[in-house]
Amino acid sequence: MPSPPLHSATGPFAGLELLSSAVVLVDGRLVIRYLNPGAENLFAISQRKLLGQPLARLLGSPPGLAAALDNALRTNWSYTGQDLTISRNSSEPVRLDCTVTPVETSGVRLLLEFRPIDAQLRVAREEQLLHQQQANRELIRNLAHEIKNPLGGIRGSAQLLQHELDDPQLREFTDVIIAEADRLQDLMNRLLSSHCMMRPTQLNIHDVLERVRRLILAEFPQLTIRRDYDLSLPEITADREQLIQAVLNIVRNAAQALEGAGEILLRTRIARQVTLAKRRFKLALELQVIDNGPGIPAEIRDKIFYPLVSGRDGGSGLGLSLAQSFIEQHQGMIDVDSRPGRTCFTILLPISDRV
Repeated sequence: MPSPPLHSATGPFAGLELLSSAVVLVDGRLVIRYLNPGAENLFAISQRKLLGQPLARLLGSPPGLAAALDNALRTNWSYTGQDLTISRNSSEPVRLDCTVTPVETSGVRLLLEFRPIDAQLRVAREEQLLHQQQANRELIRNLAHEIKNPLGGIRGSAQLLQHELDDPQLREFTDVIIAEADRLQDLMNRLLSSHCMMRPTQLNIHDVLERVRRLILAEFPQLTIRRDYDLSLPEITADREQLIQAVLNIVRNAAQALEGAGEILLRTRIARQVTLAKRRFKLALELQVIDNGPGIPAEIRDKIFYPLVSGRDGGSGLGLSLAQSFIEQHQGMIDVDSRPGRTCFTILLPISDRV
């Protein structure tokens, strides 16, 4: 006869109510007997809906977990599963570490403790991107200086040669040299522009987004740009021109991926207790640029912010790299999630003083 559900953690499990970590208790048939408040918050579901239900209804079928739980029941050994992806009730999936501990009390056989690792993975990824970006910036800056120096000489020599030529056909060749030298000079200036001194001021992020929206619609009139703004957001301290350029680069990148005919959503929200560049902030601004395009090619998805990496024929590969540099100077970060039909760039910028 199955054990009755534990409607509250009494006796040896009374302390589970006070834990911030998520704890689930199951019986020998892997039927849920108890969830503590931490588990209700993590999985976004109440204990009342899950008591007496199979554990699979809560966790789904992560690879290897079912076999590990059966093994824990059979051998009475503990088990730790790392980086499990669990689909939550009507929410985004969450990545977890899970520790399973056999117990023998109150009709309970296994105690499962879950620890979300999304924040740890995000911090580790942010640190890796930061180090890579710093190395790339230093390399590109040195390279740009080395290329920029002889460009002036090449252009000047081409101009002098042009004055000595009477044949219009030959002058066409010098025109090409001068035009290409100017193009490379502009490219080098863009590579070095991310190191310009910031001019911070108080601004409303929605003024920035509306400016970007007008510029993009003028360039891509067939595009649909929807807005989902949180108008209660406070002003932030930022360099207006750098922020406009960073957002413009991301939105233009989306518009080009859509080939000028698709839909882009600009979305703003508040984010709480956010870690940016190893600092904890009470409040941050979350800005998302979402498009319904084909997605970022898998072969460049992990390198999309690297300089000179582009998924588009004829692209310079500088737009997203410069956007990331500008956002990092504001103590923020950019992340991207992409699949066919939905690509989402998320910018986080601190609002409040760090904790």
